[in-house]
Amino acid sequence: MSSRLYAVGVGPGDPDLITRKAERILRTADVICAPTGSAEAASYALAIVESFLDRSRQEVLIRVFPMRKDQRGLKDYWEEAAAEMAAHVRSGRNVAFVTIGDPFIYSTFLYLYGIFRDQYPDISIEIVPGISSINAAAAAAGVPLGLSSDRIAILPAVYEEKNLRRTLLDFDTIVLMKVHRVFDLVYELLRELKLEQKAVFIRRVGSSEEEVITDLASLVGKKLDYLSLMIVRK
Repeated sequence: MSSRLYAVGVGPGDPDLITRKAERILRTADVICAPTGSAEAASYALAIVESFLDRSRQEVLIRVFPMRKDQRGLKDYWEEAAAEMAAHVRSGRNVAFVTIGDPFIYSTFLYLYGIFRDQYPDISIEIVPGISSINAAAAAAGVPLGLSSDRIAILPAVYEEKNLRRTLLDFDTIVLMKVHRVFDLVYELLRELKLEQKAVFIRRVGSSEEEVITDLASLVGKKLDYLSLMIVRK
């Protein structure tokens, strides 16, 4: 089977950060599959790559992948999307699944990856790495992630309430993903450890709405963007 499934990392938001290989695959694939968090929401990944697509020739599928901490019932969404993409590949079409950042770092694609390996082992999968929001945010904020013997931790803050204190004490650089929901709790812990001046909050990096915020106190009590993260560099 010459056709395959591509998992294409499209970077954090700026189309100029898409790799040449990713652009080539996006321009030549028969089917583009893009995730969205709800039926009413546009696909952020699709918006990043839209200028590379030819909708007169390519089929574009937008599929819902609900984003919530409680994952009960979500497997049906993943399996339905996997079955649809598998059918396209088996019919001889190349399918590109686009995901913001990198496909192997907290990506929607990873839910599909396990299904394909278990249920569709005949389908070839190629991973096309992308620039992650972690790298782009560090560059935008001017915060080095690691030097020499520095220890780096990358973790989803929403799952780390019990262990976050230990991580903040043990590592030199801490990147907190999914921090928007627990920002106030994280900020209080940073203040307690006297680290609030060592942290920076970055939202929608690589987009026209990019913000780099060092005054964390100004964010307390506010509804924050899902596409945001925090870097603590001690």
